Amino acid sequence: MSTYTTEESTVEVAAAVDAPSAERLSSLDTLESEAIHIIREVVAEFEKPALLFSGGKDSVVMLHLATKAFWPGKVPFPVLHVDTGHNFPEVIDFRDRTVERLGLKLVVGSVQEFIDRGELAERADGTRNPLQTVPLLDAIQRNKFDAVFGGGRRDEDKARAKERILSLRDEFGQWDPRNQRPELWNLYNGRHTVGQHVRAFPISNWTELDIWRYIERENIELPSLYYAHEREVFARDGMWRAVGDVSQPLPNEDVITKLVRYRTVGDMSCTGAVESDARTVADVVVEVAASTLTERGATRADDRISEAAMEDRKKDGYF
Repeated sequence: MSTYTTEESTVEVAAAVDAPSAERLSSLDTLESEAIHIIREVVAEFEKPALLFSGGKDSVVMLHLATKAFWPGKVPFPVLHVDTGHNFPEVIDFRDRTVERLGLKLVVGSVQEFIDRGELAERADGTRNPLQTVPLLDAIQRNKFDAVFGGGRRDEDKARAKERILSLRDEFGQWDPRNQRPELWNLYNGRHTVGQHVRAFPISNWTELDIWRYIERENIELPSLYYAHEREVFARDGMWRAVGDVSQPLPNEDVITKLVRYRTVGDMSCTGAVESDARTVADVVVEVAASTLTERGATRADDRISEAAMEDRKKDGYF
């Protein structure tokens, strides 16, 4: 207590330093709270949301956050996966087990089905990631989803750094980076007209390190290929590519066995592994903390097509 004197009386005043300080949230708690708030806001505002779920670490964290957001009830929306047909088998197995365990509805958009119908054609480089846009937009339109949660983070790519938390897509599913809405004081504008939809990015402000620290804290299961394992690989474009049905070495590319892991698990034909002995989540946290390259820059060949590769695909409707 402190005192001060007036002509009339002496008054005791509680010093600010004597008051108990408010408990501060950790950085992970703050990020989690923001993400759960966004998920709940979207569910409250939109009629038919869905969550993009590939079995990759970001979508796994997203689903974990959604589970916490509505606990003890079930997640009140389906999960959507655009299957290129070139996915890692371990990831597809994990996706199916997770959907069954949580009792979720899974909606799949198949690139292969569009190719079989002649609506899409294989690329010369064999990569199918850029072919995901048409099946994605078809699934959104066919199921009348008016909001789709994505696991995009601003640290991944400069195009994703331009995104707002809620990002409007026009009647053709396209994104206009010049038509971004202000999001002041955590107020999100989900207004849209018939035919339009919104992409929601609750973990926009997370980094790759945040993701891994959260996975460690929450003890979240991931597909095994995120951790160090021996695999047959060959070197191409400065990356280690796995040997598989859709990823074969050229005659001048030697196949060797190396201890590797994956930082991201997209299309097998364009996703590279990194040399690593990180066999546990704690090991990965240390490794990521020391890395100077983003996961997409280090391991995704489709993002090296041009300086604006990601932005060009996002304008067409990609996540």
